[in-house]
Amino acid sequence: MQNEPTVRLTAVRRLYEVSARMGAGRSLAETLQAVVDGVVDGLGFGIAVLNLRHPDGKFEVIAVAGSPEAREALLGTVSSADIFDADFAIADEWGRLRFVPHERLPEGEVIGWVPDVPVSDDPAAWHPLDALFAPLYSSDGELVGMLAVDLPEDQRRPGPIHRELLEIFATQAGLAIDKARLTDQLLAEKARLEASETTFRMVFEGAGNGMATIAFDGPEAGRVLRVNEAFCRITGYAADQLIGARLLDFLRDEEPDQSRQELEKVAAGNGTYRFERIFSQPTGNEIWLGGTAAIVGAGQARILLVQIDDVTARKDAERELRHHAAHDPLTGLPNRRLLQHRFAAALERTRASGRRGALLFCDLNHFKLVNDGYGHEAGDHALREIAERLAREVRHGDTVARLGGDEFAILAEDIADDDLATLIARLETAVSRPLPDITVQVTTSIGTAPITPETTDLDSLLHTADQAMYLTKQRRT
Repeated sequence: MQNEPTVRLTAVRRLYEVSARMGAGRSLAETLQAVVDGVVDGLGFGIAVLNLRHPDGKFEVIAVAGSPEAREALLGTVSSADIFDADFAIADEWGRLRFVPHERLPEGEVIGWVPDVPVSDDPAAWHPLDALFAPLYSSDGELVGMLAVDLPEDQRRPGPIHRELLEIFATQAGLAIDKARLTDQLLAEKARLEASETTFRMVFEGAGNGMATIAFDGPEAGRVLRVNEAFCRITGYAADQLIGARLLDFLRDEEPDQSRQELEKVAAGNGTYRFERIFSQPTGNEIWLGGTAAIVGAGQARILLVQIDDVTARKDAERELRHHAAHDPLTGLPNRRLLQHRFAAALERTRASGRRGALLFCDLNHFKLVNDGYGHEAGDHALREIAERLAREVRHGDTVARLGGDEFAILAEDIADDDLATLIARLETAVSRPLPDITVQVTTSIGTAPITPETTDLDSLLHTADQAMYLTKQRRT
């Protein structure tokens, strides 16, 4: 059975993969299909149905994934604005999600399409009449649609991790739909630009996301021609500071050649260039801008129409998710996944240089007495303290990782013999120092395994170090 960190890592990896399919610049139809495909392909549900909310409040099923039968039965159906009210009145609130268990449904005829799957006696199993909804909201809080998911891949009611990931995905989907609607509007306006400059100006100035036009040809190529109020608000610059300046001067572009090639492809194919770049505000603060750029016009009078949003919060959230996926939540130390990544790099360097390294397996002695005598909260505090001691005693560049429970691993490069013995002694001494407010004498037994050019994989190395640790422990008892 997978442990929680493994489940969370798998779910986070899936979230990254499916969220990438809803990038800025897609049409509304493409975005809606990407949402349901992402749920089925990446988030672990067998069926996804997206109801788009129309301006009159009615809902229409626009996209279905996972079941041809469901698609045939539901696609194109239109429902009243209060279609979900009765279900939500008996639903459980899981954050922004709404779960309707089958046992609360009123007796009588079932409305809608129901998957033909076996019914389990397990109360925690997913029932074909269970329903899980994720409301989709725009950036200003407007309800833009309703996502319904069915048939979890493990055939059980979703736990906290998958609820959290579905809720995050639904938040991103709502924003993507909102942007796609605006993108569709802008593309329609682009087709009428030459005949209706007034209409374009109204859309340009009134857009909620930042917009700018940039000269694409001639001596002014690359210079800002016009910006809207939202562009100034997002970037922190006044219009007169931006107009006439080169937008690239404000961006940290770590791959300018690639950006230039992508823009050339846009110019040649009249496509859309999607980007995410770091932008320097006048205060010196740096934010992430995400958006699209498209060529407008023809001949030698073309301009680049740019639309942007501040995606700093999403970038921070992604960075935090990546950190959680690679670190132990209790101690903050690298977890086994990050240890594997660093081991692979260290093994390559060992094979190139021939210099040996070592993997140390550390098991705490008498730690069970801490949990039994002082409680698990005190035990957690003690583990964090021991983790900090281990991290302080290793050399710069060494990796201390928590494997789980009271077991730790240390990856040390270019070390052997006396230097290795000195490191082990420092670690043993650090762990054996008294713990705050705890009288139990906690020590550590350490086993080592050499990292040589002949080393094959981390699992084998950990097994060898683990066996060595048990021999050390037996000698001391």
